[in-house]
Parts: sequence; C-alpha cells; structure tokens
Amino acid sequence: MTMAFAIDEINKNSNLLPNVTLGYTLYDNCGALIIGLSGALSLASGQEEQFMLQENCSGTPPVLGIVGDSYSTFSIAISHVLSLYKMPIVSYFATCSCLTDRKQFPSFFRTIPSDAFQVRAMIQILKHFGWTWVGLVVTDDDYGLNVAQSFQTGLVQSGAGCLAYLEVLPWENNPNEIRRIVHMIKTSTARVVMVFVHKIHIIEIMEEVVRQDVTGRQWIASEAWAAGSMIQTPRLMPYLGGTLGIAIRRGELAGLRDFLLQIRPDKIYENNIVKQFWEHTFQCRFDPAYSVGVLCTGEENIENVETELLDLSNLRPEYNVYKAVYALAYALHDMLRCEPGRGPFSGNSCATLQTLEPWQLVHYLQKVNFTTSFGDQVSFDENGDVLPIYDIMNWLWLPDGTIKVQHVGEVKKLAFKGEELTIYEDQIFWNFESRKPPRSVCSESCPPGTRMARKKGQPVCCFDCIRCSEGKISNETDSMECTSCPEDFWTSSQHDHCVPKEIVFLSYNEPLGICLTATSLLGTFICAVVLGIFIHHRSTPMVRANNSELSFLILVSLKLCFLCSLLFIGHPKLWTCQLRHAAFGISFVLCVSCILLKTMVVLAVFKASKPGGESTLKWFGAVQQRGTVMVLTSIQAAVCTTWLVSSSPAPYKNTQYHSDKIVYECVVGSTVGFAVLLGYIGLLAVVSFLLAFLARNLPDNFNEAKLITFSMLIFCAVWVAFVPAYVNSPGKYADAVEVFAILASSFGLLVALFGPKCYIILMRPERNTKKAIMGRGATKS
Repeated sequence: MTMAFAIDEINKNSNLLPNVTLGYTLYDNCGALIIGLSGALSLASGQEEQFMLQENCSGTPPVLGIVGDSYSTFSIAISHVLSLYKMPIVSYFATCSCLTDRKQFPSFFRTIPSDAFQVRAMIQILKHFGWTWVGLVVTDDDYGLNVAQSFQTGLVQSGAGCLAYLEVLPWENNPNEIRRIVHMIKTSTARVVMVFVHKIHIIEIMEEVVRQDVTGRQWIASEAWAAGSMIQTPRLMPYLGGTLGIAIRRGELAGLRDFLLQIRPDKIYENNIVKQFWEHTFQCRFDPAYSVGVLCTGEENIENVETELLDLSNLRPEYNVYKAVYALAYALHDMLRCEPGRGPFSGNSCATLQTLEPWQLVHYLQKVNFTTSFGDQVSFDENGDVLPIYDIMNWLWLPDGTIKVQHVGEVKKLAFKGEELTIYEDQIFWNFESRKPPRSVCSESCPPGTRMARKKGQPVCCFDCIRCSEGKISNETDSMECTSCPEDFWTSSQHDHCVPKEIVFLSYNEPLGICLTATSLLGTFICAVVLGIFIHHRSTPMVRANNSELSFLILVSLKLCFLCSLLFIGHPKLWTCQLRHAAFGISFVLCVSCILLKTMVVLAVFKASKPGGESTLKWFGAVQQRGTVMVLTSIQAAVCTTWLVSSSPAPYKNTQYHSDKIVYECVVGSTVGFAVLLGYIGLLAVVSFLLAFLARNLPDNFNEAKLITFSMLIFCAVWVAFVPAYVNSPGKYADAVEVFAILASSFGLLVALFGPKCYIILMRPERNTKKAIMGRGATKS
C-alpha cells in the first residue's frame, strides 16, 4: 500500500513526470523463491497479465523497473536473471553485501544499507562501549553467511575485537542444534551476543533462551528483528530487555493515513489481499456461500477499528519502498528532460518514452539524487547502494510491564564526511543490576608499562600483560610493543614514561667530593703556612743552607698541585677537561724538576768540597738553576700544547657503565698524549730518585738527599699504584683515583721535604744555626 501511495502521490505532482502517469503491478512471492522469480520473469519478458488500459493509451505499457525483492537470496536469483535484460531492480530490504558486485548485478539498486555498512555500524557500537569479546549467531543463508564473513574481516581490519564463537543457525527448525547454540551462549565468557537472523528464527532462539534461563547477556539485534514486535512479550523481556539494535531508518509519510482510509474492496482490488484483509478486520464474509459470519458490505468504517494497518508510527521497510518508487520516478523524469543532441548515449542521443530500453533507465538511476519529504537525501553510489543510515534502537522494559522500543542514536554515512556514530547513552536502558553497560573482554586491558603477549592458540583478544623490560616503556593502554627510551633517558619505576637519566660525576656535593675538596684546600693551606714560615725565617741557616729559592719554588708548585686537583671535581666542561691535565702535568714537572735540580746541587756541593772540585759549582749558579727548571717545565708545556691542539680532552656522556645513569666524564682525547705527559713526570721522578739514592750516604751536613730519596720513593710508589687503579676505575671513580694520587704524592713531597725542616725551625731553634748544620756532632746530637 505504501508503493501504491507513492505512485498516486507522484501522479498528482505536477512538477514530477508531468503528462506521464505511472502504473504498477503487485506480486506476492509467498515466501517462496520460485514464485518471486517467476513473477519477475513474467514482468521482464512482457508476458505479465494484461493491464486495464485507459482509452488514450495504446499497446502494452513498458515495465520500467521492479521494486523488490525483500529476501537477499531471492534478490540474488532475480537480479542474475534481470541483469540479462538490464532491467533495473530496486530492493527495499535485501541487505547482502554480495549484491554490491556490479559485474554480477549491473542493474541492482537498493534503498536499504548493505550488510557491509551494518557490520561496520555494529563494529562502531562495539568500539564505543569497549566490547572486544563478542559472540555471533547468523542464519544459514546468503544473508547470514555474508554477514559472518564481513564481520570476521571487519574485526580484523579495525582491531575492534574478536569473536568468542560463531554459530550458524539452520534454516529449518532443528531443536538439538538450537539447544546447543543457546548452551554455547550461556557458557561463553562473552557477555555480548550479536544475532543476525530473520524474524521467524529469533523466536526459536528466544524460546530456548527462556528454557535454559540465559541471563546476564547484552543482545545486539540486526535490522531484521531490531524493531520487530512479535517477540516483545512480557515472557521474553526479562531476557531481552535492554537489547540494542540496528533498525532501518524510520520515516514519516504525510498523507499515507488518509490514503489507507480510502481502501475499499471494490472491483479494482478484486482477487487480491484487500478482501482478505477486510474480512479479517471486520469478521465478515463477501461470499454468501459461507454460512458462518455476517456478510461484508464494503462500506464498513475502517477508521473505527483497531488495526496495525493504520499504525504509522514505525514506518521502516515501508519508508524504503517509498524511496525506491521515487528513485525510479526521478530517474525517468531526468531521462525525459534530456535535450536532443545533448544526450548521454551514442551520438549524443536521448531516450524517449516510446523507445525506452531498460538499460537507459539504469544509466539515469545511477545518477539520481533527491531529498524526501522527510528530509533524507537519496542517491546511489557506484555499486547501487544508497547513502546508508540506520537508527539505533533500545528495548525499554517499563515498571508497569509495558514495552517500548526507543530511539537512542543513529549511524550514517555522509557524502563527504565519512561514517558518523551518534549514541545518547543517558537514554539507554541496561538490563543489569548496575544499570550500566556490561564489560565483555577476553582479557583485561594491559595498563601502561606493560605490553600484550598473545596466548598461544587463542584469538588476539586473549593475552597476558608482560611488564616492559628495562630501558623500554609503553605509555598507552593495550600496547603491542614496548618502545625504547632515547639514549639520555631511562624508564620510570612504572615503565610508563621515560625520565632523564641521572647524570653522575665527581660532585662537590657528595661526601667523596667534599672530602677530596677539603683535603685539597688543606694541602694548599699547609703549603701557604710552610711558605710563610720559610719566608719569615729566610735568613736562618736552615732555610739558606738548603737553597731557599728552589724551596720556595717547590712550595709554590706543590700549592699549584693541590689546587689543580679541584679541576677534577664538579661538572665536566670543555675548559676544565682541557685545563685539568695540563695544569696537573706542568705543576708536577715544575715540582719534580726543582727536586731534581736540588739533588744535583747537593751532589755538586759535595763534589766541590773535595780537592779540585771547585769548578763544579759554576754549572749550578742561580741563573743556571732557573734556566734548567724553565727548560724542563717548557718541555712538558710543549707536550700539553701539542696534545690539546691535536686531540683535545673533552666532556663525554658515557652510558656504558650504567644503563640507567649517564657518567659525565672527560675523555683524554689522545691516550698517547696522556701517556707522554705521565711518562715525562715519571722520568724526572725516577732520575731524581736515583740521584738522591746515590747521595744518601753523604756527610750529615748534606743529609737532605735522604729526605729527597724518601719523598721520591713515596711519589713513585703512589703513581705506580695509580696507573692500574685508574684504568680499572669506572666513571667518576677514575677522577677520584687521579685526585687521590695528586693529593697523596703532593702530601708525600710536602711532608718528606719540609716536615723535618719545619720541625727544626719551629721546635728546635737551637739546631737552626750554622755551626749545628755544618758540624757532624751537633747534627748527630
């Protein structure tokens, strides 16, 4: 009746197909493929029943197109045949995604979205509520099997979830199989069940659900039964309450009610279902041969009876029929508006109503684009599918026992914006004690700091959460992999973000750095004190007899040695890295060269005390001593300069010692340069030691050689022990070892060389006389 209404509305519209009147023929497929197929063949072949022609019509009217069929399987069979004629067929209910194949079905169109979009819409709903573990029940036909295939493919491509089970419901009633399927639903851990079956099958499933008392499940209904009223009964609602479903777009057709009220079982409707409807509605009979019941007059008032025919609040498949009829009408209208010489066919020709070929109408149907009175845009894509839109429905079970199917959202595809999902969550009724959406997952989400490890032999949604290894993080839920932190970063305690690595160096703030700094400053202070004592007592025999100028120079160089150790403490910088070894090398060479020269002077003085040795002292005058010290020190300065120019020491972030720390250190740049620097100091120290050792048995008044021997022994022992300790000490401890070696050798030289002298100057002033120093006995006493 909706089709009849649409055609009647078009015929009365002066702007659409003016001077053209549309007619129609209705066929009932009776739920059988053979009947539906034979009806379509008779229409396409021109062998249909003769039309009742008006006086101004002549010949057999052409069949422009077919609206139908409703079942996907029937539409597939009919379209295969009609494609040979290029006859346009517009279905209002066939949803199988297989019908989008333009090679097999070149003239098929539909005003209902395909199952491919329905599956995508379902997947969007699953993603919206976080349902990743779901069950799927489909019917054993083209509709169900194609849905199952599309669903499995769509879930994999979108990563939205997994199927806990896939059950195929037999077309024919099979109680054992239905019992097994419902038992699977009951025992599965999936709390969400999607059911893609026809209305006649959902009743069979739900009856078994009641028998097995399957509760605590969220049912997702396909468009085939989402708005069906036959199962919305008080007996089933404890199980089906809260059902979410995809429903065909509901439309409102102004004037349809008035059109339906005009139905009368007159001659025009002879031998059709109108008489059956009339007899059923008014409980009467048209055939007087029946002795039971009153006779129908045909004048009964249909407006005063309760009938579903007049319930226009839920026009869904009917709305699709309405759009299908209008699509054919607009295609024909566009074809008749073609201007000669500007047509789309060969030679820029146009099609005419008298010479119309079905394939010509298919061309215009592909390009049709109009808006219904309800405000929906209708156009077909390259596959003959309409711009899809679905209503999202929710089954509400009210406290008074009534049942309401309410609209809670929609999902649609816009021409230029893609797919769009709208859900009004606050309006949804959830049939659970919590009144909240259920949770349906195979495994709980892996928190940040972990990664998913798939369980062997199970779907990808079933996994274990493995903590990220050291140096790797995951900052998202359900991460598949852990990512490595950048080189200068390390993992937090929760392994969910990277934190800057701790920078380690010999700091002034740590106990070791404080101790070394205090020792260095103490040594510097002692040197200053000793230097002050020597300057104050510079005229005494003890200071003058031991070459006071070299003694002052040794004290200054020792002070520099103590101070240069501070360059090894603190945050390494380029200038400190370059200066520390140069200052250390030059300071020690200055000190050791002075000691070497003092030893040589002792030997020269002793030799000069013998007959004929007076000439030896002329080589060790004040000028020669200063020149020798300058030359020996200049050699070290040249070594340092060459080293800094060719391969300068520089700060370096070392990550090899600790994975979670950065050791900030100075690399020597050139190992050869560092070795030459130390080797030169060692050479001078060894020579000084050997000469002092040879002079250890000199007379008591020249007994300073024993002090030099002892000081050089300490110096050499410290630096011989330094090399292996330095090589095997990581990071800041290498700097600490070098500072310790500098301080130990400096203290050794300071105490050994100047300790006895300060003792005599301060504590035994009676021995600080020329007679005591020159006399053997006095010295011994």
